[in-house]
This record gives sequence, C-alpha cells and structure tokens, in this order.
Amino acid sequence: MTHTDTSITVSRTIDVPAKEVFSLLSLPARHREFDGSGFVRGAEDTERITKAGEQFVMNMEGDHMGGEYRMYNHVTAFDENKMIGWKPANEDAKDEPKGWEWLYTLESEGADATRVTLTYDWSDVTDKDLLPIFPLVAEEDLEQSLNLLAGAVSGS
Repeated sequence: MTHTDTSITVSRTIDVPAKEVFSLLSLPARHREFDGSGFVRGAEDTERITKAGEQFVMNMEGDHMGGEYRMYNHVTAFDENKMIGWKPANEDAKDEPKGWEWLYTLESEGADATRVTLTYDWSDVTDKDLLPIFPLVAEEDLEQSLNLLAGAVSGS
C-alpha cells in the first residue's frame, strides 16, 4: 500500500484470471458488491462500460452529502483486462468531474491469478471548499473493496 498527500493505493492478488476481474469492474450494476466505503447503493446504468469517455450514474448515500445523492462517473481509463477508472461529478455539474479518480489496474500473475491495484487519487481537486474532506474514503475501506471484489468475482 502507498499513501501520499493526494492518493491512496492498495493491492492484492485475487485467484481468478484478469478477464473475470475486469468483467465485474466494467459492469456498474455490480459495483455495490465491492464497495468498501458503504456509499454505493446501486447503479442507474446497467450497461457494461466499453471505453473511456463514457459516463455511468450511481445512486449513493452518505452523511457527507446529507443522505442520498447521485454521482455521474466519467470513464477516464479503459484498457480491456488491464485498467479501468473513472472521475465522479455530482448532480450540480454532471459534466464536470470534481478532480478525484478511482483507478483499478490489473496484472496477470499466471493463468489463474491477478494482482489488482486500486488507487484513490484526489490530486486534481481544485475546489478549496472540497479539499478538506479528502481523503473521504480510508485506506481500510479500499482494502475492504479489494476483499469484497475477490469475493464477488470468485462467486460469479
């Protein structure tokens, strides 16, 4: 794990091929299954992510936002079976991500194992009113996300 002033990165090996991990990560309808933060409630979009530049909407809930809210996620990284990432935007500015990114990178470790790295990066956040909340998601929550991901992909 790596923790800087503007990012947290955690990794773990999951005993399934990268293709299976990527298949789950690219399906927003299943994101709640591996959300270690507890904020994700479900996806409004059930279509599979197929390329960078797409957008998908998630229903969320958290005290930091006063209860229920939506996030409009802009896909920033897409390399099939290797990398997927997105930057969230809120309902007030659906087309303007706020500067933080969720990035998953996958490295095959043989035929039946994948090293999954999850990076939560807020280095592009420029809103001075928003900056004090970071990191909103703790390192332990990211580790839990990878543990949940391992369980979800093994059971799918």
